[in-house]
Amino acid sequence: MEEKQLEKELNYKGFWDWFLTKEKDFYEVVKSHSRETIEKDFFDLIAPMLSQINEGYYFLTGMSDDSTAELVLTADGEIMNIVFIEELINAAPQLNHWKFTALKPAMDIKSVNVTMGDYKFTKDNIFFYSNEQEEYPDEIDLVFIYDGNVENKEAITTGVCIFLDNFLGELNFATQIDTFTVVGKDKATKELVPIEKLKDFLSWREREFTEKYKSVKRADMEEEFSVLRAALDNEKPLIACMNLPLLNYDAKASYPWISVLKFYYNGENNDGLPEKGDFEKLSDIEDKTIQDLKEKGYLYIGRETADNNKESFFAGKDFREISKVFKTIKDTNPEYKISFRIFKDKYWQYFKYYNNAV
Repeated sequence: MEEKQLEKELNYKGFWDWFLTKEKDFYEVVKSHSRETIEKDFFDLIAPMLSQINEGYYFLTGMSDDSTAELVLTADGEIMNIVFIEELINAAPQLNHWKFTALKPAMDIKSVNVTMGDYKFTKDNIFFYSNEQEEYPDEIDLVFIYDGNVENKEAITTGVCIFLDNFLGELNFATQIDTFTVVGKDKATKELVPIEKLKDFLSWREREFTEKYKSVKRADMEEEFSVLRAALDNEKPLIACMNLPLLNYDAKASYPWISVLKFYYNGENNDGLPEKGDFEKLSDIEDKTIQDLKEKGYLYIGRETADNNKESFFAGKDFREISKVFKTIKDTNPEYKISFRIFKDKYWQYFKYYNNAV
């Protein structure tokens, strides 16, 4: 009966109350060091409970020391889920034999050794250098060099990403690097920098960026939206309503997080556009969302409607608050399929299609 009740609505406290009823058993399972037992008697039990709070919880476990089990919750690099992991761990109880950790922590580089088949990734065979872009001076665009057989490009890229995820820590890897590529040593065009120096380099660039933009806030200005029309490849209409002067903002990098909220509706009888009922409902949801997010410091860029879906675009200084707003919208409007994306785009290149219209 208790678990059925939790299935209806599980919040952070509800999860930890449930965990407390089983923590002694879980501790013994983790202490056994048996992968099969941990999967069956720990992971298979907590997975459905976590999924009732939010999608996108991943987890690792092991013994932190001889008497302390550790549960690490990870977003697997998905930006929009980070805040929910942080909040859940912040709500965790203090237990003598447990350590609860939000996101994979950074490791000493000497301890980071990744093996994938015949490939090994260590501090001795990974290097980097930075590409400076005159047009995008604040962009952190890195090239990682793998000194070894690079015939399998996908495996090399995956291995380097796992190495960086462990070395930098999950949060830093997900937020500090804007773009990167992985190449073999023969493709390098600049002097190679030892990977040990990456943390210091990223910290320096982050301090520089923060200092440059910490006081920058776009002044409240009268918004000027333009309605633009186009045709998709399938000849269905696309209608965009965009704040074109905002796309000319000279300090875009001060609002580096772009968020896209997407609603799916049935417009099959209206050339892919929403019919009156959906149009009014979606407009009302969007208006309330815009007002809420403006109060939280986000910028509303505009929207596109076409081919049975509507996308609303926002820019912000952070990704956490908007993740929670979007999740609430998704949870409270079950009549629509809703998805959202949040990603770092310091120069709003996602909207370069509209540059010619500005």
